[in-house]
Amino acid sequence: MHETPKNSISFEVWGKYALFTDPLSRVGGEKCSYHIPTYEAVKGITESIYWKPSFIWIVDKVRIMAPIRTEAKNMKPVNLSGGNTLATYTYLADVRYQVLAHFEWNPHREDLRADRIEGKHWDIAKRMLEKGGRRDIFIGTRECQGYVEACEFGSCDSDHHQAGELTYGLMFHGFDYPDTIGKDELHARFWSAKVNAQGIIEFPRPDDPSLIRRFVREMTSNPPKSVGLDEPQHKLA
Repeated sequence: MHETPKNSISFEVWGKYALFTDPLSRVGGEKCSYHIPTYEAVKGITESIYWKPSFIWIVDKVRIMAPIRTEAKNMKPVNLSGGNTLATYTYLADVRYQVLAHFEWNPHREDLRADRIEGKHWDIAKRMLEKGGRRDIFIGTRECQGYVEACEFGSCDSDHHQAGELTYGLMFHGFDYPDTIGKDELHARFWSAKVNAQGIIEFPRPDDPSLIRRFVREMTSNPPKSVGLDEPQHKLA
């Protein structure tokens, strides 16, 4: 029997609605979801289950379990200048995915080296998954409530069926934040998205050189002040 690495978890996430949008469309106006999840959204779901600044979650694969359906809803978003406007948001409806992810130590947080205890974080992550996550689960955006439970990736039959590989062209992948790349810059990543014939999305790693990166703006990392794990608790601010 194959033994699960002690830094990997697999889970199923589902919900009534999901909204995976290009960041450029989040400024306002109409919003229309991608047909498949973005890496950044799935990473956010995984971090809501369990996360610590000493490690980084890497999303390996996502398996589409439900048919891809969209549903339009009339909304009244708030204008930046005040008041409301009318808009139509197009959501994915009745979504369900299987996710395989693992964590790796953050090389830019040497101050947390003492917290690099693989078994401890793996056990906590599994316990949090059994409880439905440490924080609320949102599938893309805050109004799309989600739910998670542990599963074996690849188990169960999928209701999503497709003929061969599907390609989605250039698609948003995620953000490079200062605390994960060691630079005082924010970058956006893009990739040539595709879903294989089995309905599985195999995401490239965030450090994959094939990803297209675009500089967004200067940004300074401001991590919480850390205290050595061996220091007395009264030293905490």
